Amino acid sequence: MKILHTADWHLGKNLETIPRIEEQKTVLEEICEIADREAVHAVLVAGDLFDTFNPSSEAEELLYKTLKRLSKNGRRAVIAIAGNHDSPERIEAPDPLARECGIIFAGYPNTRISPFCLESGLEVLRSDEGFIELKIPGCDQPLRLLLTPYANEYRLKKYLGTQDSEAALRQHLQNHWQRLADQYCDNQGINILVAHLFFARENEPLQPEPEEEKPILHVGGAQAIFSSNVPKAIDYVALGHLHRHQTVDEQPCPILYSGSPISYSFSEANQQKGVVILSALKGRKLQIEKVALSKGRPLLRQRFEHVKEAAAWLKENHDAIVELTLAMEEYLSINEKKRLLEINPDIFIIPELKGKLLEELNEGKNIDLSQSTETLFKKYFEFKKGLPPDEALLDLFKEVIAEEPEL
Repeated sequence: MKILHTADWHLGKNLETIPRIEEQKTVLEEICEIADREAVHAVLVAGDLFDTFNPSSEAEELLYKTLKRLSKNGRRAVIAIAGNHDSPERIEAPDPLARECGIIFAGYPNTRISPFCLESGLEVLRSDEGFIELKIPGCDQPLRLLLTPYANEYRLKKYLGTQDSEAALRQHLQNHWQRLADQYCDNQGINILVAHLFFARENEPLQPEPEEEKPILHVGGAQAIFSSNVPKAIDYVALGHLHRHQTVDEQPCPILYSGSPISYSFSEANQQKGVVILSALKGRKLQIEKVALSKGRPLLRQRFEHVKEAAAWLKENHDAIVELTLAMEEYLSINEKKRLLEINPDIFIIPELKGKLLEELNEGKNIDLSQSTETLFKKYFEFKKGLPPDEALLDLFKEVIAEEPEL
């Protein structure tokens, strides 16, 4: 049995003013090609399918078309759970129609999937709250999935009956998973926990959550779950939420974040994105392989002290989205900025003042209000924008301050 693990698609997400939907289409197309090339039997999408509770119609269409293609009209199982960016109600809404294509949605930690059987041979053999056992076409062993979509403390208390304390939350999830594992999981099948939670090793520093992410590790959110909370019968934990591909632990089984398919913030600059392919043979250790994705645009961070050097580097990286820091002793001119944007319009320029400019800025902490309004405006504009105002803007400013107030 071969299984593809992916997560954190964040369909509809932009990088500030730069739309990413076309890039997302290209990368999801690549994931579909990998699934076909690797002849996987099942696909696990571990949450954050969308970027908001109310995604655009274009983002919804992209999700459903991609999942349908991945399902191969019911010949391949596709299981998708809700993340902290998703509306659980919206995720589960298309379930009756999706099941006909072999697509299974779980929005809540207590979701119970109704058993069904398709002509392809794909069948839900057993179901419980947060659990399904699947018969996979072409495989002689069942796939058991413990499904835990994102759940903050309120949801867990409401749907699973947890108490308020952090320790009680972990203990309850451990008890919930252990009960399911004891009842349904043995060595005659493949047993996987699919979750959108913040996982960590106990007594070790926590990894940072993604920049600009809706954080899980905060008041009102689910606290970090430890690898020691995972039942020993589980063969693999397929996680979503952290955008960098990483292994949380190897005990009691491999616990992995697949990472997002594209970089969504500059904190992810230079990361190699990919998906995880699991190969499971009865009686043998699970084989894990990361398959790189190449269609996403790279996010790069670079610092220069001269515009000429920055321009030359941008020409070599014109396809990237760039955070460009310019450390200069003079403000970047309008023509210089225009020149850089003509090479690559998808750059974010961060001025870093040095030398005389930095001295003036430090001296300017005590503002001399005796200066003319025009001079103060120029200095404020340069301080906020990193470059002086052009003549057209200055003329407009002069017109505004020249206006006589109405009596």
